[in-house]
Amino acid sequence: MLSNIKITENEMKFISLLENMTGATIVDCIIDEEEDTLIFAVKKGEVGLAVGRGGEKIKRFRRMTNKQVEIFEYIDDAEKFIRNALKPAKVKEIRLVDRASGGRIAMVNVETKDKGIAIGRNGQNIKKIRFLAKRYFDLDTVVIN
Repeated sequence: MLSNIKITENEMKFISLLENMTGATIVDCIIDEEEDTLIFAVKKGEVGLAVGRGGEKIKRFRRMTNKQVEIFEYIDDAEKFIRNALKPAKVKEIRLVDRASGGRIAMVNVETKDKGIAIGRNGQNIKKIRFLAKRYFDLDTVVIN
């Protein structure tokens, strides 16, 4: 699903910089101007490599770019990606539902005590996950139950 994603010149610069600093394979970069944040998707199994021991690599990258940074592991399966992106919230079930009007949505059932974690302050976590689910899997939305 990554083949249809267009990466800007600025995003390419950030990808190159992070790859050179960490040795991780970066598959995508999104510049969130609103939150002044860089969102990276890294190859499956390479989050630790990108972050570094005690977060030292990502801290150095933040100082260099003067931006907040978020790292997601790219998994080419929608359910696994969403489950992983919602961590540390405990996901009980994910159902991908085809709408009668067309399109698909993800219905995510999380532990009641973890709803706040899944949604995030002011809805920031779910907003990012919805954006990434649309970008990578063409899902119309992600609904937390």
